[in-house]
Amino acid sequence: MAISGQGPGDDYLGPEASAHSAAEALAFPPKKPRSKKPLTPDQMAVLAKKLRRHVITIIGRAGSGHPGGSLSAVEIVTALYFNVLCHDPANPGWEDRDRLIVSKGHAAPLVYAALAECGYFPLKELETLRTLGSCLQGHCDATLTPGVEMSSGSLGQGLSFGIGVALAGRLDRRDYRVYVLLGDGECDEGQVWEAAMAGPHFSVRTGGSGVSKLDNLVAIVDHNKLQIDGWNSDVMNIEPLADKWRAFGWHTVEINGHDFDQVLGALDQAKEVKGKPTAIVAQTVKGKGVSFMEGNVDFHGKAPTPDEVERALRELS
Repeated sequence: MAISGQGPGDDYLGPEASAHSAAEALAFPPKKPRSKKPLTPDQMAVLAKKLRRHVITIIGRAGSGHPGGSLSAVEIVTALYFNVLCHDPANPGWEDRDRLIVSKGHAAPLVYAALAECGYFPLKELETLRTLGSCLQGHCDATLTPGVEMSSGSLGQGLSFGIGVALAGRLDRRDYRVYVLLGDGECDEGQVWEAAMAGPHFSVRTGGSGVSKLDNLVAIVDHNKLQIDGWNSDVMNIEPLADKWRAFGWHTVEINGHDFDQVLGALDQAKEVKGKPTAIVAQTVKGKGVSFMEGNVDFHGKAPTPDEVERALRELS
């Protein structure tokens, strides 16, 4: 088995590069059947509101956290965990699970809320966000939290990590898919674009089965147009964002990131794409769902006061 990279001199990785024997690698192992039916759009809308309430409540209780970028990605995360990902909360290390890598690790409150609602840990644990001894740190920590795939917080690293995980899946002949959630402000980081260039470039050769490209990889950009210092267009203009992904060779889709039909449609489309990874540019609103947080950069990393928590929860009732 080898990774096809720069030029004809492909590096031979050898059998030790895979956790599985050559015999096991001849076919994709069957995925574990889903134990629950996918949610309807109406059910997802109810759950999305519940996740937003969790985000507001636990950040308010902790007195610190990042509400804006958590709220903007709620529909994306809801669709993934409850309709798209093949995963098993009772067995977080299941080898054939699909992976969601949250590169914008400051959206940890949303990730924790979704994981708790899935059953990775009790809902009561959410109350411990950012407290000493808690498994729920301010940024996602794969060493502490069941269901978290990558420790994140230092922005720009998730897509590179995701490419490695997607390559490993191809080398091991496993049928899992890899989803990477990025922030648009995070796309200021040069490493994001190095990874964007690498994703469509690399392929895996596995014996006589030919070359396999990373069409098991999906990058999703939460394009809420704000970052900690203000509007992206003022800090570092990244437009035209979708055209950049296309130029690097990704199958690219632009959607309304708060419309479940469009989110699910793009994710379904990505499964049908062969020979290249998919990038989904999801147009979203920072602080979505809470009127005084929407489009308000102040709530990038500021916890709501008790009065603001009460007001937000009334809007989300």
